[in-house]
Amino acid sequence: MKIKIHTGNISGIATRVIIIDNSDAAFLQKQGLSNEEAEYISYQIKECGGAIDAFSVNQYKQYVWVINAVKNPNPTQKEKLRIAGAKIASSLKTKKQTSVAIENTLTSTESLLAVIEGLALASYEFIKYFSDKKDKVLLQEIIVAGKVVDDKELEEITHVIHGTFISRDLVNEPVQYLTARRLSKEIEKLSREAGFSFEYFGKKKIESLKMGGLLGVNQGSLEEPTFNILEWKPTKAKNKKPLVLVGKGVVYDTGGSSLKTSAGMEQMKGDMAGAAAVVGSIYAIAKSKLPYHVVGLIPATDNRIDNTSIVPGDILTTYSGKTVEVLNTDAEGRLILADALHYASKYNPELVIDLATLTGAAVVAIGEMGIVGMEKNASEQFAVLEESGWNVYERLVKFPLWEEYAEFIKSNIADIKNIGGPMAGAITAGKFLEHFTSYPWIHLDLSNALISNNKHYLTSLGTGAGTRLLVEFVKNNLKKETKSNAVKNKKQGRN
Repeated sequence: MKIKIHTGNISGIATRVIIIDNSDAAFLQKQGLSNEEAEYISYQIKECGGAIDAFSVNQYKQYVWVINAVKNPNPTQKEKLRIAGAKIASSLKTKKQTSVAIENTLTSTESLLAVIEGLALASYEFIKYFSDKKDKVLLQEIIVAGKVVDDKELEEITHVIHGTFISRDLVNEPVQYLTARRLSKEIEKLSREAGFSFEYFGKKKIESLKMGGLLGVNQGSLEEPTFNILEWKPTKAKNKKPLVLVGKGVVYDTGGSSLKTSAGMEQMKGDMAGAAAVVGSIYAIAKSKLPYHVVGLIPATDNRIDNTSIVPGDILTTYSGKTVEVLNTDAEGRLILADALHYASKYNPELVIDLATLTGAAVVAIGEMGIVGMEKNASEQFAVLEESGWNVYERLVKFPLWEEYAEFIKSNIADIKNIGGPMAGAITAGKFLEHFTSYPWIHLDLSNALISNNKHYLTSLGTGAGTRLLVEFVKNNLKKETKSNAVKNKKQGRN
């Protein structure tokens, strides 16, 4: 699914959106509302205490939405603007309209971009497998009146939205189509479109590398695993060392020999949401031509059960050489991430961020409202990531990696074991992964990646969580780099 977002002529568009920060009726009349319509909208805004929201009037030939906004919204206000945009998207779906026009009366563009983001993301639908797609009328175009926004800003928000759609599509695909090898083919196709480089290892190469975590999880499957490497390396990258993103790519998780119950197992096609976030974010970064060197690593397999599957009590030797006692085959994500995290050291990275739907414990701890995060030697980068999370409203909750938690995963017969018991499940999973890192590292447990029902602009099953967060993180790093260089240049000028 793609939506064209551009400036242009808005005449003849059936739904019109006006963004304001002045609820005075006289001002509203100047925006093309009748006296009665202006009085009605002004009254509605005052009744709700001037809250950020969307209000509508039916002019018969045109449906007009008025969004009460603010010039420089804070993160919470931006989220309310996205929700207002989602409210309009719901109306467009009901009316089966494919275009919407937006007029921004504010002198800044932050509120406008937030509305566009919410409107577009809420319009997403995964319709590939409907027999009659003609019944599904989707939003195709968002037109912004005049030149109130820079074309580059619209291009960048478009790429982020499409990157999020890609992430959602990958999560929503059933495993009968999206096997590990098919995932590699999909990434290869996206690499040609966006301009990033790509290669993947098949089973023989993975065996030669002795990636025992990935091979062990794959042992019960008829489908071969893959190890995927994505890279965006612009010629004038601002970072001297790359940012490495590692995504869990379990394309379907039965739990293996530690078989899951049937309740909710249909959602386990989405157990590769971390991988999807890596793909979607690198796509958006490359399409936007952001001058930042980024590498993506995705170990991919399904986790099936047959007479060759690993069983509790088995011992695996990972790519790093560390041995792992497998006590639960449903704690498989950390096994494949172990190989990828050790492989990441080849890049001498400035920072590695891994993303995974790793534990139910993270969901129990904070629900679907955010992301559980942990870090090692990356407190400053984590602070930037937290700020980025607030900006896109994919908020982080920092959990500790205290030394005492290492006791939970000590094994009597191997270097470590893959589960730590009933307490602190999300933390012990992070503590397991820490064993395979030798660089500044952040672990993200995506408790907001899969939801059962639509929530504003977050659509079920896959929300695309992590995609917008990572792009915002790169953009924030670029801003800080630019600011730092300006300070250096100024000091040098004084000398």
